[in-house]
Amino acid sequence: MRRYILTGTPGAGKTAILRRLERDGYTVVEEAATDVIALHQAQGEAEPWTEPSFVEAIVALQRRRQEQAAALPDDVQIYDRSPVCTYALATYLGHPVPPALSRELDRIRARQIYEKKVFFVQNLGFVTPTEARLITFEESLRFEQIHQDAYTSLGYECVPIAPGTLPERVTAVKKHLEAAP
Repeated sequence: MRRYILTGTPGAGKTAILRRLERDGYTVVEEAATDVIALHQAQGEAEPWTEPSFVEAIVALQRRRQEQAAALPDDVQIYDRSPVCTYALATYLGHPVPPALSRELDRIRARQIYEKKVFFVQNLGFVTPTEARLITFEESLRFEQIHQDAYTSLGYECVPIAPGTLPERVTAVKKHLEAAP
């Protein structure tokens, strides 16, 4: 099984690419952070990302989703973010890296869970805020660099998915998927 990560700065268009890939028959494993934010906000916590336990909740959900997806019969899976993204998020937020995240990073490295080529969706030049995405464009550029540095430092190769139309970006991802052995 080949598990690919699709990542990038908030607001880069990652979700639109994933929905199109899913529509075209690829198995997509959903992002954890957005769901953790939504759950905590529904429970009355306006800014759950301010708590260090936020990172641990994301890691736990990511691992559950990855383990559940491992039982699926598909040869190729596309992951909306990974524990490396969670590491970048902890760095961005100024939270310490919790032991659960360190263990998960060790596990995915030792078991080679994800392909070393990561689809890095580059920013579009703007960010549209949402309930879970309260980040300025300037902050998103800093976050983008932290993501890229995190992946590179952990031995991954970032395959840039340049700004463009949705069909162009989806075609760029598929081109790499089809060329992989």
